[in-house]
Amino acid sequence: MKSLVVYSSKSGNTRKLAEAVYEYLGGDKEIAPVAEAPDPDGYSFVAVGFWLMAGQPDPESQAFLARLKEGQDVYLFATHGAAVGSAHAENAMKKAREIAARAHVRAIFSCPGEVDPKVLEKAAQKSPQPPWLADAPAAKGHPDAHDLKMVVRMLEELDLP
Repeated sequence: MKSLVVYSSKSGNTRKLAEAVYEYLGGDKEIAPVAEAPDPDGYSFVAVGFWLMAGQPDPESQAFLARLKEGQDVYLFATHGAAVGSAHAENAMKKAREIAARAHVRAIFSCPGEVDPKVLEKAAQKSPQPPWLADAPAAKGHPDAHDLKMVVRMLEELDLP
């Protein structure tokens, strides 16, 4: 199996998840930031990690998700300032699935990611305030060891070759 792990990360949160995914995968594998990602066509499995911007995957990740091939096995994972299971996080993952609709999305995972204090300050000045802002303090210290374990657990459940 030839695997590709692609990620977009402003603060390093999503990169941590991507590295855990990469370490878990066996066989022929590559990892790359989304800006340097190769064409996904030659890979049987692609894991795509992203951060959220305005309640959806960041623009670079959206462009990559749109390039995924028909029936290609895909794992989507994300970090965000919102609470796990929040409407904000769930809607963003739904949007990612829609963009990657041609691919076969095998699993999704999202977890909180610590938000840069400058981003928090800027968001607090907006009116209305972003829906994730109230949850952001609880994201401090994430992704943590449990989050890294869970992003890999999703792969274990896929029973990849």
